[in-house]
Amino acid sequence: MKIGVCMPYMVRDYDRDRILTWARKIDQGPFDSLSCGERMTGHTFEMNTILSAAAAVTERVRIISSLYVLPMRSAVMTAKEAATLDVISNGRVSVTVGVGGRENDYRAVGAPFTHRHQRLDDQVAEMKRVWRGEQIFEGADEVGPVSPQGANIPLYSGAMGPKAIARAAKWADGIYGCSMGGDREGHEQIFDMAKAAWKAEGRTEKPYLMGSFWYSLAPDAEAELKNYVHGYMKYMGEDIAGYMANSMSRHTPDAIREAIENVRAAGADELLLVPATAHYNELDRLAELVG
Repeated sequence: MKIGVCMPYMVRDYDRDRILTWARKIDQGPFDSLSCGERMTGHTFEMNTILSAAAAVTERVRIISSLYVLPMRSAVMTAKEAATLDVISNGRVSVTVGVGGRENDYRAVGAPFTHRHQRLDDQVAEMKRVWRGEQIFEGADEVGPVSPQGANIPLYSGAMGPKAIARAAKWADGIYGCSMGGDREGHEQIFDMAKAAWKAEGRTEKPYLMGSFWYSLAPDAEAELKNYVHGYMKYMGEDIAGYMANSMSRHTPDAIREAIENVRAAGADELLLVPATAHYNELDRLAELVG
């Protein structure tokens, strides 16, 4: 199982030096990939800019968007951004797309929240046309650049429910399915649904399976982890945010090792760990643990 780390993007103590140092540390450590999530509202950093900066100062790790909330975006612009990012990284990009769940993010950019699942399917087809160099309308020039991976940029779906996974089986190379407490059962359920959906779609290859969980190894790790999760989940209401925050347990080396093995046992091909802070302990202590 490959192991990657998500760049912090919801923290405040984050400047140029810390962003670039995080990227370099991930590239130098025993990790396989570097990722970043996307949010619009709240104190958050823009995903594609973070990934571009990281791609420019790394040489080895995969660069993974986790994920583009595609129905609140332009598919053509996103395809162009991803291809440009692939050029900067010299062919190390993997793209994950999904519908997200934050209506206010859609509202902030003037995008409709309704019919987002169908729009996602249509937009993925449009992105693939861009990457193949096809005309997107009569008389149009191609939309460049041509990426090092050409039309074969790995494309994953951020999906956890049966309907979303069944739709993804028609166009995705794999599934990014999170059970953020680091349990085996939640990941296994998502991965089993993905394998069944691929089979039902008549696909002979296995879906690429990515899992994820929240963790902290910063000073005062338990409080930091619970605060992060509460802030992340508060859009769903105080009751859910409080419940989720209080359920978090991956804030000690032993608990994180256990969670890594849970995701491995569930059948993941790759695990993306999401830190609660931008403290360097999150990476340095994790590198010791993973290494």
